Amino acid sequence: MEHLEAIQNRHSVRQYADKPIEEKTLSALRTEIAACNREGNLHIQLVTDEPRAFEGFMAHYGKFSGVTNYLALVGRNTKDLDEKCGYYGERIVLLAQQLGLNTCWVALTYSKIPGAFKVGSGEKLAVVIALGYGKTQGVKHKSKPAKKVSNINADSPKWFKSGVKAALLAPTAMNQQKFYLTCSDGKVSAKPGIGFHTKMDLGIVKYHFELGAGKENFLWA
Repeated sequence: MEHLEAIQNRHSVRQYADKPIEEKTLSALRTEIAACNREGNLHIQLVTDEPRAFEGFMAHYGKFSGVTNYLALVGRNTKDLDEKCGYYGERIVLLAQQLGLNTCWVALTYSKIPGAFKVGSGEKLAVVIALGYGKTQGVKHKSKPAKKVSNINADSPKWFKSGVKAALLAPTAMNQQKFYLTCSDGKVSAKPGIGFHTKMDLGIVKYHFELGAGKENFLWA
């Protein structure tokens, strides 16, 4: 499965089957996590066979069930942490989709379990991502028109149109899609709106945009 196909097929899944993840799949995930940690200076960790984080009231309120595996997105508590976690977290999410797994970004409806993962001095847990074999493949979310999230027009380059299309398929908190992409002279600026987790959403959006547009076609402003 190519990246763009993974973008199309990935939807948030909250109910998971009681099926362990194969070791070769876990190995591929750990390799990608290590690469993301190196490149992003992060401390993302894969937690497996740990059901307690999604057994509490908030998880049931969020309609989660069967979650025993998740990613803990941890990093230095800097102003760009949320955006980096969004960017590299989605990179892992799309690999998980390619490996036959399902995922869901989870901001609040989970419990922090002591010892399940490490948060070092000066670090912060930004978010977790549930993953495993979903009981369903999820449901496609509604998207805003491209002109609501970008300065796209009939004369926009093909790569920009493709990038915006991919960005609109990015998961965002509460499906708010509060971002704006501006193309000018081969450069693209990406700005977050005001709302819940919009900086993390921006990182996810930027990764999707790069896959759709092709990194070789533009520079970030």
